[in-house]
Amino acid sequence: MQGNTKRNQTVISQFLLLGLPIPPEHQNLFYSLFLAMYLITVLGNLLIIILIQLDSHLHTPMYSLLSNLSFSDLCFSSVTMPKLLQNMQSQVPSIPYAGCLAQMYFFLFFADLESFLLVAMAYDRYVAICFPLHYTSIMSPRLCMTLVVLSWVLTTFHAMLHTLLMAGLSFCEDNVIPHFFCDMSALLKLSCSDTHVNELVIFITGGLILVIPFVLIVVSYARIVSSILKVPSARGIHKAFSTCGSHLSVVSLFYGTVIGLYLCPSANNSTLKETVMGMMYTVVTPMLNPFIYSLRNRDIKGALVRALCKKKILFFL
Repeated sequence: MQGNTKRNQTVISQFLLLGLPIPPEHQNLFYSLFLAMYLITVLGNLLIIILIQLDSHLHTPMYSLLSNLSFSDLCFSSVTMPKLLQNMQSQVPSIPYAGCLAQMYFFLFFADLESFLLVAMAYDRYVAICFPLHYTSIMSPRLCMTLVVLSWVLTTFHAMLHTLLMAGLSFCEDNVIPHFFCDMSALLKLSCSDTHVNELVIFITGGLILVIPFVLIVVSYARIVSSILKVPSARGIHKAFSTCGSHLSVVSLFYGTVIGLYLCPSANNSTLKETVMGMMYTVVTPMLNPFIYSLRNRDIKGALVRALCKKKILFFL
């Protein structure tokens, strides 16, 4: 029996990605839509990274974290979207076994990295608004670098843990993934091995990687709102909601879908539900983040104007 399992495991050399449940007559329309969303995501996040690197006014801890978040969003979307777009134009939407594990690893890596960076950004805003006089001493460049490096290290180990556990599972005859990327929960459903250990690790590490950061973010913004509302003015209330409202909407969209998908038993979620939730945090959130966190920001706008003016001056010279 054990030899049969090993033999079956070697049969799977590739997986078939069913993609999105889109009628054939609407395939080209959705292809154009997803391509436009991906290009907006790439260009928006790339613009933010370039502006922060070029403008000395933005060489602060806050914008260093924003730059890392933009890089994470750009890579996070690039893990799944190019393959989705390719498969939408392909008759056989397949992905090699090794490529599937690699996609899962980088998907987990950049999703976790985004989670930790959102916590660091919430803490940065908390210190800036609640302790403005001590901001430069608390949020020093050294602390900012430590937070970023720690985020990268933790995400590396977490993504590697799940990838190695997945690589140890057996996959028999069924190689059809009812998703548009190699989602961890979808792969667990295909496995003919015992997946209890994998699901237990997902639940335990999910609490550490997702739930705790989400709670810390909510607490940070709650303290920000509480601090601002101590000033009894309409301007203070408007500032509280403008500072926290849009940020919390994206945070809730990202964490809400991820927690609902990965911290629930894999058998409880329908294929359509998983696909829609996957689209929300892999496509929509990375596209919205540049607008929510940066492009509405006065400093970023100022940096863009200075960059354009400098380009005009060089053109006339």
